[in-house]
Amino acid sequence: MKVFGIAGYSGSGKTTLIERVLPGLVARGLKVTVMKRTHHDFDIDRPGKDSWRAREAGAAAVLLASDHRTALLTEHRNAPPALDTLLDQLPPCDLVLVEGYKREPIPKLEVHRAATGKPWLFPDDPHILAAASDVAPPDAFPRIDLDAIPQLTDFIVDHALSRPTA
Repeated sequence: MKVFGIAGYSGSGKTTLIERVLPGLVARGLKVTVMKRTHHDFDIDRPGKDSWRAREAGAAAVLLASDHRTALLTEHRNAPPALDTLLDQLPPCDLVLVEGYKREPIPKLEVHRAATGKPWLFPDDPHILAAASDVAPPDAFPRIDLDAIPQLTDFIVDHALSRPTA
């Protein structure tokens, strides 16, 4: 599987960009997985349900399965896994779009919006190959307009699939 990062500060439009390029990637016959990093605690389980009760009782993991999807809830107990460990747990696919993990040494596209008031990431990260932005980055860094979805899709395909497998 190939891995490509979508990096940027909160509110820059990372999820929206992924949502907009996914149909083009899938139309090319690619099986795409999205991995999203969040700094917030979250839980897709509901208190009182059997799976929640098993986790509360100390289960290291609970696998929920239906005819339509599965979800593996793994308790990390204050030992968050590395990106490579998480990638190893994914089902087979052609491409993993990694949202977040902006400090990981993987090829990335920076998503930047002037309205966030945040600095650019690319000057401090040699793994950022270009910026998807509503403004031109400094130093003539490569830029693709945020609304140029076909070009963004081409860029991801060209730069993700031409690199060695993760």
